[in-house]
Amino acid sequence: MSKHERPTGIFSDIHAEEGQVRATLLHDPTVEGLDMAIYMDGSGSMSEEYEYKKDYQYHKPGGFWRWLTGKAVGQLPNQVEPQVQWMLEYLATKDRNGLLRVAYWACGMGKDIEVIGELRGVDVKSYQFPGPKSMGAKTYLRPAIEDYIQYLETQVAEGAQQGCAIFITDGVLDDADAVKDYSKWVAQAIVEKKLPRVNFVLVGVGDAVDEEQLEEICHHEYPGVGHLWCHRIAEEITEVAQLVAVLVDENMTVAAGGTVYDDKGKVIKVYEARLPAVLEFSVPEGCESFTLEVSGQRYTQVIPEEEHHDEDD
Repeated sequence: MSKHERPTGIFSDIHAEEGQVRATLLHDPTVEGLDMAIYMDGSGSMSEEYEYKKDYQYHKPGGFWRWLTGKAVGQLPNQVEPQVQWMLEYLATKDRNGLLRVAYWACGMGKDIEVIGELRGVDVKSYQFPGPKSMGAKTYLRPAIEDYIQYLETQVAEGAQQGCAIFITDGVLDDADAVKDYSKWVAQAIVEKKLPRVNFVLVGVGDAVDEEQLEEICHHEYPGVGHLWCHRIAEEITEVAQLVAVLVDENMTVAAGGTVYDDKGKVIKVYEARLPAVLEFSVPEGCESFTLEVSGQRYTQVIPEEEHHDEDD
């Protein structure tokens, strides 16, 4: 059994169970300077998900007759719209200015980007997401990554200190090798400090996604940077928003690196390239606290004691 301990200092949540500790760091986007974006797949295979349904008012009961005599009185949201609204509202709380770049990718011949704009999380209910004007014939991801990097470069002058872009797709990428090549360039630019720290989140939806292809892109580690990408597969489009929230929280970069010590001063975890917002590590038996060293500062946190119950309870 496990127990939560009241967190102190820079921690917002502490959880421990059987020697495994999960510590969540406080999140202050105004300090971190995080600039976020959402890119939704605009390829033709997504057309059904973007389709609005008519909301019928029925005058008489009964199967076929009910359908035949129904009167359309409005539109029901498409499957994508509530997910984008939910993501936008949540992720805007982590963005440095509450504005997210939102765009469709894989439009036209598959390489075009249709930018919707910089949208405010507090205004989500006023936005509609009907899909791109020109649904794509292919699914090219690299142009979307390039669009975000170009956008991020303009935002650095406005105070952006790191970036995170979310990419949603429901199919096989037609330019996986190009994505790998460009990712290598991005990683090198980060090392050379030509770009701030960047994280990419790739979420595949449905059975048509090539998970092996996504793993090849996301599992690669780059010298001095570590992982650029993380990914998950959602069975349905309705699962996307919650999945994205979890991935962003787990992969958010809080600092360039850090070291975790046990209560005896022994190193138990080293984060070389980046310190994520959620720390997970093992502690030795009997360890009562841990210390996180980051940017020359040390923060000590008591580890919660595990609850034990008698068999008769």
